[in-house]
Amino acid sequence: MTWSKADLMTEEELIGRTKSPATLSSLTRDFEALELSKVPTLMVHSSLSALGWVVGGSQAVVLALQGALGEEATLVMPSHSSPLCDPAGWTNPPVPQSWFETIRREMPAFDQEMTPTRGMGAIVNCFLSQHDVLRSNHPSESFCARGPLAAQITDNHSLDMCFGERSPLARLYDLDASVLLLGVGHESNTSLHLAEYRANWPGKKIVGDGAPILVNGERRWQRYEDLDLDSDDFTTLGEDFERDTSSVRIGRVGLAECRLMSQRAAVDYAVRWMERNRT
Repeated sequence: MTWSKADLMTEEELIGRTKSPATLSSLTRDFEALELSKVPTLMVHSSLSALGWVVGGSQAVVLALQGALGEEATLVMPSHSSPLCDPAGWTNPPVPQSWFETIRREMPAFDQEMTPTRGMGAIVNCFLSQHDVLRSNHPSESFCARGPLAAQITDNHSLDMCFGERSPLARLYDLDASVLLLGVGHESNTSLHLAEYRANWPGKKIVGDGAPILVNGERRWQRYEDLDLDSDDFTTLGEDFERDTSSVRIGRVGLAECRLMSQRAAVDYAVRWMERNRT
């Protein structure tokens, strides 16, 4: 996992670069300027520190988002728990090979309510803590949602092919959802992984993985298959998408530059882009 400079920024540094703190009221106005009230289903990727110093922190951001969207909208965020996969594939950081079997044997099974996220940020963790938020049942690549379509989006998340046709990403595509990159870049746009399943390029391959899950109430280390995913070119892909289409609306929330786009348009463009550029 790679941390951005914003993620590593101390609160003192954050205060120092913030001329005026963001508040629930100012954030709501910023989200309203993006016309989120017209968005029925929204996936958000976020960085709290990119917004500047916020009065009330992540709670204020979540309340502002939900207020700008309205109660008839459905809000979705990634709630990934990346350590719940085979330790043989861990690279940042790796662990000694002699630990592999201990980890596979002893790691607690995924629990939708208890398993913490990793690398998702404070906004996701605050959103996930609400009693009416649902979480999909994938051990390492879950998504959480709140709103009328939350169950439709999070139910039946396949263990195999975690970002493919039986995933919340595909349900968001069916719903013609929007994506908001809130202080993060295109490299954080998980929806582009759906395009990887749909595109064809030389070297595309399936790999094995594993995770601790509950089967009929009992913990089991379950093997499964998935695509060998690669987000290294997502930044370039996103820049080309912005240049070639009019599907990205750029605005500002607090100190953060934000991008609002059609998920379907981004995925369709990414499929064509990958087939041209991944050689």
